[in-house]
Amino acid sequence: MISRREFLHGAAASLLPFGAEIRQAQTLYNGVTLGSPWPPNRPFADEHPTRPPYLADRPAVVPIDVGRQLFVDDFLIEDTTMSRTFHKAVYHSANPILAPEHEWEVYDDVATRTRHSGNPAAMVFSDGVFFDPIDRKFKLWYMGGYGRFTCFAESNDGISWNKPILDVRRGTNIVHLHPRDSTTVWLDQYESNPAHRFKMALWHDHSLVLSQSPDGIHWSDLGRTGRAGDRSTFFYNPFRRVWCFGVRADQFDMSLSGRYRRYFETRDFSAARGWSGGSPVAWVKADSRDVGRPGLAPRPELYNLDCVGYESLMLGLFTIWRGEPLFREKINEIEVGFSRDGFHWDRPDRSTFLGVSHTEGAWNWANVQSAGGCCLVVGDQLYFYVSGRQGRPRTAEPGVCTTGLAMLRRDGFASMDWLPGGKAIVRGRTKDASAGVLTTRPLRFTGTHLFVNADLQGELRVEVLDRAGSVLEKLTSDSCLPVTGNGTRLAVRWNGADLAAVAGRDVRLRFTMTHGRLYAFWVSPRASGESRGYPAAGGPEFSGPVDSGR
Repeated sequence: MISRREFLHGAAASLLPFGAEIRQAQTLYNGVTLGSPWPPNRPFADEHPTRPPYLADRPAVVPIDVGRQLFVDDFLIEDTTMSRTFHKAVYHSANPILAPEHEWEVYDDVATRTRHSGNPAAMVFSDGVFFDPIDRKFKLWYMGGYGRFTCFAESNDGISWNKPILDVRRGTNIVHLHPRDSTTVWLDQYESNPAHRFKMALWHDHSLVLSQSPDGIHWSDLGRTGRAGDRSTFFYNPFRRVWCFGVRADQFDMSLSGRYRRYFETRDFSAARGWSGGSPVAWVKADSRDVGRPGLAPRPELYNLDCVGYESLMLGLFTIWRGEPLFREKINEIEVGFSRDGFHWDRPDRSTFLGVSHTEGAWNWANVQSAGGCCLVVGDQLYFYVSGRQGRPRTAEPGVCTTGLAMLRRDGFASMDWLPGGKAIVRGRTKDASAGVLTTRPLRFTGTHLFVNADLQGELRVEVLDRAGSVLEKLTSDSCLPVTGNGTRLAVRWNGADLAAVAGRDVRLRFTMTHGRLYAFWVSPRASGESRGYPAAGGPEFSGPVDSGR
């Protein structure tokens, strides 16, 4: 709890200018208008769930030229008889896909000095996993040796990894010798200077050490941020072209209980030195809807937050601390959240997205945390890399620390579903219906080709309505060719018509589905179906930071 005086002081502070803030309202790619000042200079993080401003007051028209449009919330939906289902990633059978094997990965200096069992480590502790389109390689940075080095691995398929012999410390794959805790590495595909193509922030001694590199192997330091707690990370927001730092901040404000995040943004990565321009503002924490494990903690806490631009929104992987028993290493699991302005988060599903195993001795029995970059797009799948701690039974030690892989259908975080025997609400009454219907809010686009990501046991049809709700001639449900099958890029076509006539106009789309799941839709400028959105940490399909089809 905070006192009345502390609250009023914080409220007054929220009116003060923040060095990097937007002083005039800015409208984003999706029609969302940012408030002023930006970022919001709040005195404390929310203890209870709050509805993001862009959902409480949605834009009158939603431009959809950027990215696949996901149904993770009601931002795009005017009305529907379908139901929403959230889906979980599934661990790969080959896990762990990266394990400690070399001397520098196995040796634990602290354990040796204190005469305890060692904790070998080859795990992403945020760090980063990206696909590099220049040399067509999956690249992974990880903690080699518990708290010791930053190491590098590469792969042709994202599953089998090679640890190359490099020259930073000859005969090893070590790329950074600095002792470390949490570290983030980012492949910056917007950087014009090849010498600065990779960015790193490594936590040490109450701040982040900033570095840059031409190849992700040879690093030069830029300086330090201001004060930051361990497990602080950063990410790039491609929609606004800003670097964003999620700072573990419980030491900033002792009036708040538990771990939480402060936020700092800057267009120039090196300007984060000393938090140039202002201090990080209160951002996000675990709230009253987060669930702990019975008997382990009075309430869960936000241990870390890794974020990335995915298609038309920001994806957040929330590592939730669920407690720390004496007989088992601290239990952390990952939940998902989504943001359409890059600051406020919607977390409608608080169940575990990537969790610990219930089997003692499993590679992820004790602890799971996310990787920088969050996920990669590999064909029809999303690849999520996580750290896994095996733990040491009847102790609080992490044990062997490895890296695992989980997979999810592309765009597959949530689906709008209609199954046989569904019920539709018509004029306030529930009745049987042969098909589910979803009508969007007013949309605007410049493309001409409509696509859906859907798993259809029946069929799906789409009709186009004007803003007032009248169906447009030639773009009716009857003239729509039935869409069938299961695919992450299914084309929608009409007999004798296409979307060229309505490009640039305010229209609605009405989807009618007899049996199946609808994950996403988008309008592309070409029949090849590129979305012009952001494919997270990349993938073999993409030649740059945007799904441009080239």
